[in-house]
Amino acid sequence: MKNKHIILGVSGGIAAYKAASLVRLFVKAGAEVRVVMTPLAKQFITPLTLATLSKNPILVDFFDPENGAWNSHVDLGLWADAMVIAPATANTMGKMVAGVADNLLITTYLSARCKVFVAPTMDLDMYQHPSTQRNLASLHEDGVAIIEATSGELASGLHGKGRMAEPEYIFDSVASYFAESFAYAGKKVLVTAGPTYEPIDPVRFVGNYSSGKMGFALAEVFAQQGAEVILVSGPTHLETQQRGVKLVRVNTAAEMLAECESVFCQMDLAVMAAAVADYTPSAPENLKIKRTSASMEIQLRPTVDIAARLGGLKTVNQRLVGFALETNDGLQNALAKLKRKNLDLIVLNTLEDVGAGFGHDTNKVSVVWADGQVLAYELKSKQAVAVDIVASVLGLWPHF
Repeated sequence: MKNKHIILGVSGGIAAYKAASLVRLFVKAGAEVRVVMTPLAKQFITPLTLATLSKNPILVDFFDPENGAWNSHVDLGLWADAMVIAPATANTMGKMVAGVADNLLITTYLSARCKVFVAPTMDLDMYQHPSTQRNLASLHEDGVAIIEATSGELASGLHGKGRMAEPEYIFDSVASYFAESFAYAGKKVLVTAGPTYEPIDPVRFVGNYSSGKMGFALAEVFAQQGAEVILVSGPTHLETQQRGVKLVRVNTAAEMLAECESVFCQMDLAVMAAAVADYTPSAPENLKIKRTSASMEIQLRPTVDIAARLGGLKTVNQRLVGFALETNDGLQNALAKLKRKNLDLIVLNTLEDVGAGFGHDTNKVSVVWADGQVLAYELKSKQAVAVDIVASVLGLWPHF
């Protein structure tokens, strides 16, 4: 937990008093804690108490009414390594599911790129109500970790399930997540992303439709799991503010090759997610080619196969992952590329699958190992696909 950034969201339930103990546990373990409270939570525990324990100002409103300073939920979401909402009331969970962004806690949740944990608390009838159970199921489907409520005496005097888990259990759940999820701590990872643009003249180029979304998602997930990442990207509109990712921008295949070769010897792993142009104009013009009525031919020459070049440089301690975007005979072509380029694993996706490939926020991939083993995944968001790929790559190091 040392040096981890934790957002603690406190909503308005009687269990809010336990937030003080939870803050102490995180701080004692070396984490930096920022507390975001709902307005009603202030009725159960004072901001001064949590500010004293966290050693940070407490955030409640979108802006400071005295000086107008803006509390940026976006910056908070990017800052955090984990977000813990404890207590999470039925009201707060309902807003999380529906995206009702009427307070700073919910807008921060909607901006968070990290793992989110909720520790529900409410009376037993509220907890058992179908709407609450639907909301818990929806949050789980969204990737939120549910720290189950426990049974015992409730504030109403009734006895049943609805007590927030004890702070020690919540702390252990978050600590276990970091222990399990930072499998790439200390590892150096190279990721390529996006297309390359091969100039015909100063205003035209040979390229492809790659958006770079898959490569950027992979770089961010590797960094979230502790890796030091160099992301070499061709021309895209994408940005990343993920800590642990160094973004290097290039335009051409030759520039991408030079960047990759310059750092590969320092890497433990390289993931070649970029859609590098296979051909480049042999003699690009220095001035814009003027339109005429005559036809025009452009002589193309092959670009250097970056994955194959790195495959030839790879040592026994390094791992190399490639991508294959196919329109037909996907598995056969992927296996052939894997062997030809000396890859350890290849990720296959095909334009035959709706929602997969260039330009989409989703992808559908199969992970193919050198021994022919194939693991096929369903259509998912590219962020979720990145998580699957990163988990598969981990298996290339039995000693991890």
